[in-house]
Parts: sequence; structure tokens; C-alpha cells
Amino acid sequence: MGKHVSLPTLADVISQKNNPAILGGNQSVCGYSIFAAEPVEVFEFGLDEDKPFEKLTAILSKYQSEEKKEERKSEIKGSDTFSGGWIGFFGYELGRFIEKLPSRAVDDMGLPVIRLAFYDKAIVYHHAAKTFTLVALQMQGDAVSVEEKFAALNGWLDEAGFHSMAELPGADMESVCMERLSPNMTQAQYMQAIDRIKHYIIDGDTYQINFSQRFEADFNARSIDLFHWQNRFNPSPYAAFLSWDDKAVVSASPELFLKVQGDRIVTKPIKGTRPRNPLLGEDVPENHRAFNDLIKSEKDQAELAMIVDLERNDLARICVPGTRHVTCARQIEVFPTVYHAAGIIEGRLESRPGPQRIIDILKATFPGGSITGAPKIRSMEIIDELEPTARGVYTGSIGWIGINFDLCFSIAIRTILINDGRAYVQTGGGIVADSAPDEEWAETLTKARALLAGIEAVQSPPAPHL
Repeated sequence: MGKHVSLPTLADVISQKNNPAILGGNQSVCGYSIFAAEPVEVFEFGLDEDKPFEKLTAILSKYQSEEKKEERKSEIKGSDTFSGGWIGFFGYELGRFIEKLPSRAVDDMGLPVIRLAFYDKAIVYHHAAKTFTLVALQMQGDAVSVEEKFAALNGWLDEAGFHSMAELPGADMESVCMERLSPNMTQAQYMQAIDRIKHYIIDGDTYQINFSQRFEADFNARSIDLFHWQNRFNPSPYAAFLSWDDKAVVSASPELFLKVQGDRIVTKPIKGTRPRNPLLGEDVPENHRAFNDLIKSEKDQAELAMIVDLERNDLARICVPGTRHVTCARQIEVFPTVYHAAGIIEGRLESRPGPQRIIDILKATFPGGSITGAPKIRSMEIIDELEPTARGVYTGSIGWIGINFDLCFSIAIRTILINDGRAYVQTGGGIVADSAPDEEWAETLTKARALLAGIEAVQSPPAPHL
């Protein structure tokens, strides 16, 4: 396409449409970014309902390219690209419908456990080629022609070409005003929970628990401005923006949960975090020490090894025997505000593409082991006991399912939920036998600062008390 359009301006234009969905949108994305709006259909499943997988199977069955239910018309080359389909999230509590788990954590926001929207048109930006591709689906009985859909997409690009945006304010991530935030537990309660987890580890119930806390603050800005800020100052490969009614999900996730392309499935768990000063290079003492500390940390090495083994076993349930393997046991990845240690596991799927394969994948792997602990089921029981509120979107998954049943979903960490004028940020870390409670507390704050800094930066300051 010959139009000169920036990703931020396109995101801003898309955000003003009905049910916008943006995946990516910053230069840390390796492959492509997706910009979609005006879905054909929205599917929601609530925590008070039943039979989520039967309902999900039915809705996924409505749109299938392999059954000739629609003809794909696009200029996309190859299959490793979104070509129309579902975009949305699976909330963490979907795990309650996979395993028999308690439900003591309070669902105080009442958000859907599943929310997926089907998009028959989208704009895809290929980062390496720096090109836009328009995608439109022509379906049987469609009242809108594929030409009209392409015209609408071109109109969105035209809007973005003439769109102007205000300069984003910067923020000092180290000076975030934590006092303006309401946590869902005190520091003393957090420490007591860590002590309880260590007792469970000593008793042999678990080896590791991913324990988290949630922060809450007033929010009076546009949610898309928060997405812009994160993409500018805290860019991540699995950034996401979803918005509906008075709600929005703004994610700066660095972690891939699952990617399926054809019969190949890949997962990439993260375990181990160190702070990084984004204003300094890797060779300065502060960042150099943090980087090397993460490399040498026996605790973090052990944490990741446990989760890699857990997820390798999860994939074994759905992969052809002998095809799953650990591609990379551990590598250190650099992000603007943190260093992370990650592993890569992959395999070849047994079943054919289709709605049932999606269900089989979810039942075998959801939620990701990196945000539960090991063993997974017992860890989830302990999380429900010790965390006072339901996680919702946090540590669920955000991404897309294509009409060919390829998919790509992130782990919903570094994710902000906007709900009725409030912003919610939740962060956690893996607790093992030799975890230092003070350090774990500090790690949750380190992970939260880049998100909280954006919340402070984009909204108006509170009115002074008279």
C-alpha cells in the first residue's frame, strides 16, 4: 500500500470504531500487527454459566474455511498470518471448567471468562516489509460485498493518514506514586501468604506457586492513550488492545502462550525477572549486574526448568508421540524495563484442524504453567485459597483464532484492565522454597511500575482537596 500511515495513528482511528481489537502495534513485534473493528459476531461466556466448551465448539463451527463456508480474499502470502477470524481473550478462571477447582476467590468485576469477536475484515501490518495488507472475507449470504469491505479498510487507512495525535507525556517509572493505589492485600498479608506457600512446599503439596497481587486506581483518560503510552515507553511483542462498552484490556505482554501454524505448536514460558533501566545501555554497571545476576541465578534456573518440564508434559497430551521437544531450555531476553529468562517447547499436533482441536488444546494446556506453578492443579487450588480476588483476564490469554484454526495467544501478564473508570494492574512471581519474601514483594512492584507509570502519565491529575 502506498499510504503513509503510522501505527499509532491507525490504532487511534481503529479505537474509535465498534469493538476495536489491536494486536501488536509497536516495533518490538517480530512478525505482524493486526488492526480490526466492527465484528460480525461477539461471543461471551460468563463465570455463572455452564458448558463453555460445548458453546465454544458451536460458535467456532460457524466460520470454517476448510468446509467451504466462506471464500478467503486477501493478498496475504503464506499461512503464517492472520487472515480473518476470532480475536479476544480467555480469562484465567476458564481453568475452573477444565479441572475441579474451588472458587473462593471473589469475582468482584463480573467480566466474561471468554470474550471472542469474529472479524471479517482487518488491516495487517508486516513489520519486516513495512507494508499493510487488507484482509476481507466473503461469506455465503453476506449482505456486504468483499469490495465494500476493502473500501471500508481503505477508508480507515485514509482516516489514519490525516489523523493527528497529541504528544505522549513521559514518566519516571521509579517515582510512581504507589500511595495512590489500592492493593487487594497489605504487605503483611502478602508476607503471610508467602509463608503459607512455603509450608505447602515443605509438606510436598507443590514445588512452585505463581502468587500475585492486584493494584487498583482511578482512571479518567482514554484507554487507547494508555495503549499508546505502553507501545512508546514499554513496547512488547504481544501488546494488545481490546475495548467494548466502558471496558478495555491494555496488554504489554512479553510472553507467548501458544502458537499453532498448521500442525506445529509452540509455547514459550517465562520465568525469572530483573529490573532494567531503559535509559541506560547493557554495558553500564546497573544493567550489567542485573543481566548477569539473572543468568547465574540458580533459583531462577530451577523455576524455569520446572515450568519447561510442566509445559512439555502438557504438550505431550495433544502432540504426536516423539515430536515434542525443548527447542531452547533457557535464554535471556531484553525488554525496555526488565530482563526475562524464557524457554521454548514445541511439537506436532495429532488432530486435524477444526473446532475440536481448539478445545483439545485448551483442555490440555490452559492456563499456562508459568503463571500457575507446579504441579499445576494443586498450585491453582492454592492460588484460589490465598489470592482474595478472581484474576479475570490477568494470566489468561489474549490473541486470535483464524478461520483455518491456526492461532496465536499470549499470556496476559503486564496487562491493565479498565472497568467503569477504574484501572486494575496485577503482578506476581514464582515462589519456591528458598524465595526471599522481601525480594518477591519488590519483584511484583518492579513488574507493576511500567504499567502504573503509564496510568499516571496519560490521565489528568486528581483535583486538589479544598
